[in-house]
Amino acid sequence: MSILCKMRLNDVVSNVWGSRKAFFYTEYDQSIPEDQSFTKATPTGSAEFVIDNPAATEQLVIGKSYYFTITPAD
Repeated sequence: MSILCKMRLNDVVSNVWGSRKAFFYTEYDQSIPEDQSFTKATPTGSAEFVIDNPAATEQLVIGKSYYFTITPAD
């Protein structure tokens, strides 16, 4: 079984050694039906990722929402 989360990117900060840290939070627009469903399933949450791949971090847009899928590694 997998879990789908929708999170908004709030900030991306540079680290002194060159990587960047991305901060995601569950923030929903109650006028969007899909967001109403996510609000019920995951009302609060956050995730932080240190990313050491410039090509990856260039694709991140602050204020944009992203989906995260949680699936067992086994």
